[in-house]
Amino acid sequence: MRQRSYIAMKTDTMASEVLSSDFKELGQVAKKLANHAIKLGGFGFGTSFLAWVASFAAIYLLILDRTNWRTKILTALLVPYIFLTLPSIIFNLFRGEFGKWIAFVAVVLRMFFPDRVPSSLEMPGALILILVVSPSLLADTIRNDWIGVAICLAIGCYLLQEHIRASGGFRNSFTKSHGVSNSVGIILLLAYPVWSLVLILL
Repeated sequence: MRQRSYIAMKTDTMASEVLSSDFKELGQVAKKLANHAIKLGGFGFGTSFLAWVASFAAIYLLILDRTNWRTKILTALLVPYIFLTLPSIIFNLFRGEFGKWIAFVAVVLRMFFPDRVPSSLEMPGALILILVVSPSLLADTIRNDWIGVAICLAIGCYLLQEHIRASGGFRNSFTKSHGVSNSVGIILLLAYPVWSLVLILL
């Protein structure tokens, strides 16, 4: 009886030791997998996600400026910003036949019916034209290089300081009703180029 209970206790302790060592090894493997996933894909995913956020923030600011929330800042700079940060899927769509047709219709409407085209569509029309007719040096090289990121950072910094100046100070830019939405949008514009430059410098 005693020998059987001793064998049972010994096998129980051995089984628990084996299980605990297996769990430790599984934990180490999970940590290694997470580290490798972050190194290989995490930074790239973060950059592409921030590029999507930044381009939609720029489109949001452009829409805000073209509607009833007009600001005193130079929002025409949002057009090159969108050109440089637009995700590749959407960028290639507008560089193809779809974008050419939109640009063609925009030019025809502007030429033959200038009174019927609202002024709020000038910036989107200019963006479509730039997307379609830009040379490959701009569309392929500068857009995907640190130069494009530096241009985006300069545009974001300029728009932020102009917005703070137009709001009457840093505090007013975050407390006025119209200032908060613009401030958040401009800060989102700065997130992508800052993150990309950090990754380039690393």
